[in-house]
Amino acid sequence: MMLTRLRLKNFKSWTDTGDVTLRPITGFFGANSSGKSGLLQALLLLKQTAESADRGLVFHFGDKMTPVDLGDFGSVLHGDGGAEELEVSLDWERKAAVRVRDSKHENRVVAESRRLGFSTVVNQATGNGPTRPVVREMSYGVGEARFGMRRKAVSKDEYELFAGGAGATDFRFVHSMGRKWPLPAPEKCYRFPDQTRAYFQNAGFLADLVLAFEERLNEVAYLGPLRAHPERRYAWTGARPSDMGRAGEAVVDAILAARERGQKISPGFRRKRLSLEEYVAKWLKELGLIQDFRVASVSEGSQLYEVRVRRTRRSREVLLTDVGFGVSQILPVLVLCLFVPDGSTVLLEQPEIHLHPSVQSGLADVMIDVWKNRNVQVIVESHSEHLLQRLQRRIAEEEVDANDVGLYFCDVKARQSELNRLNINVFGSITNWPDNFFGDEFGEIAATAKAGLRRRQAAEQ
Repeated sequence: MMLTRLRLKNFKSWTDTGDVTLRPITGFFGANSSGKSGLLQALLLLKQTAESADRGLVFHFGDKMTPVDLGDFGSVLHGDGGAEELEVSLDWERKAAVRVRDSKHENRVVAESRRLGFSTVVNQATGNGPTRPVVREMSYGVGEARFGMRRKAVSKDEYELFAGGAGATDFRFVHSMGRKWPLPAPEKCYRFPDQTRAYFQNAGFLADLVLAFEERLNEVAYLGPLRAHPERRYAWTGARPSDMGRAGEAVVDAILAARERGQKISPGFRRKRLSLEEYVAKWLKELGLIQDFRVASVSEGSQLYEVRVRRTRRSREVLLTDVGFGVSQILPVLVLCLFVPDGSTVLLEQPEIHLHPSVQSGLADVMIDVWKNRNVQVIVESHSEHLLQRLQRRIAEEEVDANDVGLYFCDVKARQSELNRLNINVFGSITNWPDNFFGDEFGEIAATAKAGLRRRQAAEQ
């Protein structure tokens, strides 16, 4: 299972991203304020909306407890061109196909596919009350077939169901006897209201589509760019987090929870399965950061724990707080990628912050490892040329298939973000390298050489 396509219209700096193909390893690169973060934020907006207990919210734009806080509808709506509505589309694949049956006609199969999709169009409704976002239309795709609901009139929150696309051209939603009433608005931006099942005889399968979407969003995990500082001691009361938290603050909780349930991870075909703690230690060693790593109780029966590390074989064991900052910064990245269930999608925002260039390169190997051994999809927003160059090298070395890597360059022109897909061949070469991709490297070299020449000439006079 993985996300396969994203499209945004009028979201923040994007008027239209076009269809963004998401690969097992997808990287978004570009200058500051070029729209990279917005691509991840759109996914997080859907996730936190699904997790919100308030069904009346079209979108849960966020607060202090959510991965992102985007303000309100006006804050995320693209500011140029008089945009009035926002559109978000997302496709994904499942292990098992979803089968849509028409219960009104001998349970005939209308659509069946592992490829699912969701799309919602939200605009601002005006009336006697305050301006508020409302769903104009939302739908689900099963293969080429689509099933959804749309607003009947601009001034009323009355909706109707619709079906279309290949395989569903002759499908019709059938009203229950005596219940030809319009539907109320969707719950959130993606749920069919409870009345759908009561008003229609053959709409029961719609709940399955919603459930599939919620399950997929639940398998999305995020780690922000600013990670929590290490602590000398951590209290653990048995919590089992779903991820590391926005700043990686739950990293020790995750390690201890995995230890308690006996989680083992395969590092590859016919290799000994490792505990999460052992796998993390393996990567920290391979990245050249430390020799040994473990989480230990302060005393027998205590709920207080310490993260203890050893720099070299001959070094004495010290606390995580007493070694370089880089270890604590990459630790949540490693734990998150290894802790999430197989088949999850991990969103990483600038994971290279505070890391040495060699470790930034190693991040690419971590991403390849978790994809090949755990089917974990990684979508990263980064400025690191070292990470990118390691991905190129691994493609050339046939450690990862070029088709499993999607790379994009974000730029801003006329106050609008633009997305350019980087064409990478089987030799790891990017054939459409943008100008000043990571700054003007050759310009810097030339300027340095010219300055050095001038100083030598001045010294000889």
